[in-house]
Amino acid sequence: MRGTARKITMPRRFVADLMRASIRVPMVSLIRPVSIRGLLDARAQAARRPGWAAIFAKAFALVAKEQPVLRTLYVKWPSPAFYELPRSVAMVAIARVEDGQDCVLPQKIAAPDEIPLTEVDALIRRAKEAPIEQVPAFRRIMRITRLPLPLRRLFWAIGLNFGRQRANYFGSFGVTSVAAYGAGQLHALSPGPFVLSYGLAKADQTIDVVLRWDHRITDAAFIAGVLSRLEQVLNTEIAAELRADRPQTEAKAVRAVGT
Repeated sequence: MRGTARKITMPRRFVADLMRASIRVPMVSLIRPVSIRGLLDARAQAARRPGWAAIFAKAFALVAKEQPVLRTLYVKWPSPAFYELPRSVAMVAIARVEDGQDCVLPQKIAAPDEIPLTEVDALIRRAKEAPIEQVPAFRRIMRITRLPLPLRRLFWAIGLNFGRQRANYFGSFGVTSVAAYGAGQLHALSPGPFVLSYGLAKADQTIDVVLRWDHRITDAAFIAGVLSRLEQVLNTEIAAELRADRPQTEAKAVRAVGT
């Protein structure tokens, strides 16, 4: 049977390079339903409801602020070592259609725990809607992806194996999901070290969270504790920030009742 050869677009070429870099990382997964009762109540009352990607990116960064292991990379050069970052760098997967093909590009968000949730959400929304050349993270990705194969391999090797460059290019954790397209659990590949994905909110006010991690860095018992702490952060710190963003008329009514 004769087929038709088609050119690989730049965004799909990036995904191919990313998968090549990810395939050798010993990632393992832990799935757990996380209660979000308090978070759902707070989000329903908020004047501006941020997307779930922004919520999970900030929540995970808040947990990582307490746990240096979640800000730790495994690097190979000049010799294998752990490289601890002073703050988190999130890479949020953005689904787009470019040149008629579906693709995913990562939006970099430095220290999401240190900026308002609405700002995290705005960065993600802009990455979904703005042209590629207007998003700095995407523009840099495309600049490297256009290089000939030998130069691309060199850039990827440097970016993956030196701690500082790895943080700049790949961040300290990723956030991805297919919840916008319906129910399902996503076990994403990544150069690591941590990738968080989530499903749809259920009727019992839980949401399934999948956390994949580089097993060279830590073990399942620690990750189980991380997911428990993530549940607490979602229903306390994140919920409190959302409650503070209630419409002014409602906030005044609550204060009046309090007096």
